[in-house]
Amino acid sequence: MHELLVSINLAFKNLRSNIGRTLLSLLGIVIGVASVILVLSLGAGVKNFVTDQISSFGTDIIQIEVKVPKVSQMSSANATGQVGGTTITTFKLNDAKRVAKLDNIDSWYAMIVSQQQTSFEDKKKQAMIFGVTAGVTRADPKTEVAEGQMFTEEDDNSLKQVVVLGSALKEYYFGDKEAIGQSIKIKGQNFKIIGVLKDRGMVSVFNFDEIMYIPLQTVQKKLAGTDYLQSAIFKLKDMKKLDLTIAEAIDIMRTRHNIKNPDNDDFAVSSIVEFLEILDTVFFALNALLLALTSISLIVGGVGIMNVMYVAVTERTFEIGLKKSIGAKNKSILMQFLFEAVFLTVLGGFFGLFLGGIFTKLGEWAAASFGYPVSLSITWWSVAIGAGFSALVGIIFGYYPAKHASTLSPMEALRKE
Repeated sequence: MHELLVSINLAFKNLRSNIGRTLLSLLGIVIGVASVILVLSLGAGVKNFVTDQISSFGTDIIQIEVKVPKVSQMSSANATGQVGGTTITTFKLNDAKRVAKLDNIDSWYAMIVSQQQTSFEDKKKQAMIFGVTAGVTRADPKTEVAEGQMFTEEDDNSLKQVVVLGSALKEYYFGDKEAIGQSIKIKGQNFKIIGVLKDRGMVSVFNFDEIMYIPLQTVQKKLAGTDYLQSAIFKLKDMKKLDLTIAEAIDIMRTRHNIKNPDNDDFAVSSIVEFLEILDTVFFALNALLLALTSISLIVGGVGIMNVMYVAVTERTFEIGLKKSIGAKNKSILMQFLFEAVFLTVLGGFFGLFLGGIFTKLGEWAAASFGYPVSLSITWWSVAIGAGFSALVGIIFGYYPAKHASTLSPMEALRKE
């Protein structure tokens, strides 16, 4: 124990006597550890933000949406196909109504999204239109009416020209004035305002405060000129029956669309739970890749420490020879130089954790300033990885110079002076 304490004391003394070299050696480790902390915190924060956004619709729902046949729902071919003009027109309102009759379905709504020119008096705005069935407020509890009321199923069936405004649109067109009962023009047609929604903010890519809700069939017949759906949301009674309900919905859709080969599916049935699992996999792979990239800076810092330690061994060759000539063992010399390398990396790791914490808070502030309330926090495993990496780098890259110093011959070392 005494020998160990002596080695530690000598290591500290030598580091203090070469403060400039010590600080330069620390720099690479500090930057490396700070990068690890920042990247892992950003990864966890973005993942939690995206997960919260998706979960805001509820985790007890399934969704049926149109899909290009013969390709995967999550494939780029499906996305580019629909964006590029491939329109799937086979998903009808009666399909959604049939699925809604399943025993495990609690509530539901069907939807079509459109963009239309809207105006009131001298104000105009290109607005996002959600054509939905009347069940939207039950299946999506976050769709809450602040003033007035939501339209009914009767309004939908009778193609009534009524609209419920998002809070930001109400503010844009009417300010503090009463909006209920006013008429707003959509695609040149008058729509009576019957309700205003509560503030909801951004969810995914949509600002729900800038959306207009109109009865689905009114949008189909009078605005979009279509008779098909883009998607339908179904809220479940029992999540234990999730897989069974998805299988039943798929069977209904294939039967109604006369699909024998699953490759020809023109629809996809998915759940939020399934999507969240995919997100977990994606973010795990992304974090692993980013961690591998940032670890390069730690390796570079370790190489720098190894070079510095080799220089230190060269400069102190006579000292090493003198110590060995008066009885110092190889183990004592090895431990002294190894402790110096480990202390450098551990100290660098400590300052790296501190700097990473500062950068993390700055990142959180920057995201909030752009309207994305991402909560970034330093997790215990990011600290463990950062500290563990720095200590490991010190041991690996400090061992070889220390081993070289311990094996020097006393006679050869003394001749160096």
